[in-house]
Amino acid sequence: MKQLPQHQLEQTNNQKPPQKRDLIRKRLPWLTLKRVGWLALGLVTVLLIVSVFRPTPIAVETGQVERGKLQVTVNAEGKTRVRDRFIVAADVNGQLERIKLEAGDPVKVGTLVAHIDPLPLNAAVKQALGRLAEAKAQRAGVATQRPKPEALSQATARINAAQANQRQAEARVAQAQAALEQAKRDRQRAQELEAAGVIPRQERETAQLNETTRAQELEAATRAAQASAAEVAAAQKDLALLKAEQSDPDYLLRVYDAQIASIEAELSRLQDDARRTEIRSPVQGRVLRVLQKSAQFVTEGTPLLELGDATQLELVIDVLSQDAEMIQPNDPIWIEQRGERSPLQAKVTRIEPSAFTKVSALGVEEQRVNIIGDFVEPPQTLGDAYRVDAKIVIWEDKNALKLPLSALFRCDKAWCVFVVKENKAHRRQIEVGYRSDLEAEVKQGLTTGERVILHPTEKIQDGKLVKTR
Repeated sequence: MKQLPQHQLEQTNNQKPPQKRDLIRKRLPWLTLKRVGWLALGLVTVLLIVSVFRPTPIAVETGQVERGKLQVTVNAEGKTRVRDRFIVAADVNGQLERIKLEAGDPVKVGTLVAHIDPLPLNAAVKQALGRLAEAKAQRAGVATQRPKPEALSQATARINAAQANQRQAEARVAQAQAALEQAKRDRQRAQELEAAGVIPRQERETAQLNETTRAQELEAATRAAQASAAEVAAAQKDLALLKAEQSDPDYLLRVYDAQIASIEAELSRLQDDARRTEIRSPVQGRVLRVLQKSAQFVTEGTPLLELGDATQLELVIDVLSQDAEMIQPNDPIWIEQRGERSPLQAKVTRIEPSAFTKVSALGVEEQRVNIIGDFVEPPQTLGDAYRVDAKIVIWEDKNALKLPLSALFRCDKAWCVFVVKENKAHRRQIEVGYRSDLEAEVKQGLTTGERVILHPTEKIQDGKLVKTR
């Protein structure tokens, strides 16, 4: 091949092919640069107008209407407590020895849990025994001041003898009286016979003498009868004095009897207190709290320990009084646990009849009621006075037609939702039944599988285009 000269070769390399701009100018001579600018500006304007007036779908979140388990619960805070709690207190005044038990230690019925120094009580018992012996001795001394039964018997016998003598004297008086009357008649007859000259004077004088003698005998018998009566009165008086002396010590004896009874009662109390210085557990369980640990002087009734069976727990859940109206005995209770542990199950055993006032965290006074529940199985991870989050199931349906609660909104005092069909929102009024924290029961207006808009805003209207996020 013939090689070109150097200058011709450089000229050939400097020649360029024709540019596209030149080709466009040759084919479209009317398309100038200015016209291209105006054409681009118009195209952008048309695109802006189309984008402004074209309806833009609203991005929404949707949920599905479905059938499934629905529970309506009353959620509240509660705490656990030992079902049977026992406060062990000091039975007597005294010096408490240091309690060696610790919280959590097991105890049985009769286990010695505390001890009070018994020495002061033992000294008091001995003093009471001494005072009792003294009072009994004093009473015995007063009792010896009574007249002996023999003296009373002798006084009674003396009265009987005096009364017998009195009866004999009275009989002699009667006999002497009769003899005197006869002597008077004999003397009067003798006087008449003497006057008639029948008998001599001597016989009349003898009759008079006999009358005088009989009168003196009567007087002597009367005096003897009076002496016998006086002796009877004296004997009776002596017996009365003896009887009075018999009852004179009764007052002192009653005083000493009262003192002895009082001392015996005090002694019985002191002996019982001395036995109660050893304080023992009344139940089997564990020590929940030690209220008085150190050695110190305590008075009767001072709480020392709390005992109970920590495995026998119950729930105490305080709820609003209006929520308590919907709770019934045997309603299920679910206790949420931290971590991956499954919730604990319990049931309502009773609703306390009295409400109480409680100030909420916002400073509002609320009327609340305690709900008491029992665990189905004893919890292994809970103890006494643990705080728990409880859910009390007041209604449950395992095949309820439900939708997310956030899809509901109020419309003309009813409930409505936006149903998504063909990428459009359609407002629909529905009838709602029970509601939980997240879902609501659909009684009428929706069917299974329909999708509803969650958290509807004012931008969403009936017939608006929507798109799912």
